[in-house]
Amino acid sequence: MKRQKRNRVERAFSRGYQAGLSGRSRDICPFDETTVRSSWINGWREGRIHHIHGYTGVASVQHLKV
Repeated sequence: MKRQKRNRVERAFSRGYQAGLSGRSRDICPFDETTVRSSWINGWREGRIHHIHGYTGVASVQHLKV
């Protein structure tokens, strides 16, 4: 039985969150489609906030909405 892929928007948010948490620039967003790009940016923004507040490693996992 094949496993169903997650929603593309959720994946974009998660990847953006990880990029923001690691301190990367938002200019590296790999998406061009408006809805997916905005989801990536929202994840990046939330990840940056958690990066600034010091949530790293396991402490950041509880804040990820996936």
